[in-house]
Amino acid sequence: MTATNAMTDLRTTANLEHYQMLVDGVWRDASEKATFDSINPATSQPWARVPVASEQDIDDAVQAARRAFETGAWAASSPLQRATLLRKLGDLISDNADELARVQVLENGRLIREVGGRARALANYAYFFAGVAESPTGETLAGSVPNMQVFTVREPIGVVAAITPWNSPLTLLLWKLCPALAAGNTVVVKPSEITPVSTLVLARLLSEAGFPDGVVNVVTGAGSAGATLAAHPGVDKIAFTGSTAVGKKIARTAADRLARVSLELGGKSPNIVFPDADLANAVNGVVGGIFTATGQTCMAGSRVLVHTDIYDKFCDALIARTERIKIGDPMDPDTEMGTMACRAQYDKVLHYIEVAKEDGARLATGGDRPEAPELVGGLYIRPTVFTDVDNHMRIAREEVFGPVAVAIRFSDEDDAVAIANDTRFGLAAGVWTNDLARAHRMVRRLRAGTVWVNNYRRTNHVAPFGGFKESGIGRENGFHAIEEYTEVKTVWIDTGNQITDPFSRP
Repeated sequence: MTATNAMTDLRTTANLEHYQMLVDGVWRDASEKATFDSINPATSQPWARVPVASEQDIDDAVQAARRAFETGAWAASSPLQRATLLRKLGDLISDNADELARVQVLENGRLIREVGGRARALANYAYFFAGVAESPTGETLAGSVPNMQVFTVREPIGVVAAITPWNSPLTLLLWKLCPALAAGNTVVVKPSEITPVSTLVLARLLSEAGFPDGVVNVVTGAGSAGATLAAHPGVDKIAFTGSTAVGKKIARTAADRLARVSLELGGKSPNIVFPDADLANAVNGVVGGIFTATGQTCMAGSRVLVHTDIYDKFCDALIARTERIKIGDPMDPDTEMGTMACRAQYDKVLHYIEVAKEDGARLATGGDRPEAPELVGGLYIRPTVFTDVDNHMRIAREEVFGPVAVAIRFSDEDDAVAIANDTRFGLAAGVWTNDLARAHRMVRRLRAGTVWVNNYRRTNHVAPFGGFKESGIGRENGFHAIEEYTEVKTVWIDTGNQITDPFSRP
């Protein structure tokens, strides 16, 4: 099967949709013929079958990427050529947005009302980085040495391993793929075993856009496949989004050969509500900040810090709005919250709910399965709010990655900052206030990579995203992202040819 076959040729019309990996421009099964099923979390039933990459498959993919980078057509590609291909990819993403949305809903239970719009917006990442590819990235330096011209250029790192998560599989892939390709790297992608199909569908679009063989390869499998890819000596840089624990393992693996890394990891982000905030706006922002994507986002505003003067009033409003959230079929555009993405995450969230109750937090609403008979087969958990939470409880310190909000009192601005920063994470934070001076003070004092004021969960292709502390290393999106996929080379040109003393270095 060639890389340019239509999407309908990538799968059969049997009970399960069958997919193949992309290695060196060829769609292929795993060398050892092993497969696994993708499970629809809304029904707990398999819907697609995907190959399990062997070590040989992964080596083939890395070697293909190496050839494309060093000797293939990509090695001599110009910024204009790379930009043209990225723009073609953007057009194809727009044309196939409905299919990209459909497979994501089937894979991880995200709402069609969420991923539908996001699928169409994915094209913007390709368009933006097409422009970045054509933008100058070097600089001319004012050196102090006579007759010397000094300047820098940025060059691609080489073969990039992009290891992506299951919660936003295509968005977080394009955050890596677009800047990597714009800079001239080649890529081997290993998507989460929970959400491999959407990446394979996107890979078909990359082939249709005309990217040369080996420039982008996709291998599928469990975490062991990702570990094999990260440890491969032919990989020059690892770009990973996922848990902090796995990110640390990848960093240790990369350190052995000094491979470059960028890591977008976990969070326990504070959403801070002051007494002067617009109460209704803050409630809606907090609800969206934690219950969007069923709480399965690294930036989820899971710690809701509320000033003591409005704590009871705000919590009452938060609980009332939470109890009105419509849970249901992710494919229904009226549904407001869908399922957990997989059984393991479902069990983990229910475990943390029990831990919170044992530690003395008060369960204000939710905390169990919905009773509607039409939801029995799915991995549904009612949106949950705990009150009377202390910041030292496990529910306030560990990343739950589910629809669980904890409400914590604070007394004044200093107290809010102390509680907000009292965490090993530093990915994001939200501030709700109508006091402009306070907003600016809080932005400066909060130790987080992104701070939203009177809004939450906004991201964009132009805005850098990443974390402080154990929330990661490096930045994705914006012009900063290109720095993560390039090396800086300094060039000295002697314009005078006047070496009179070979041992003198002014």
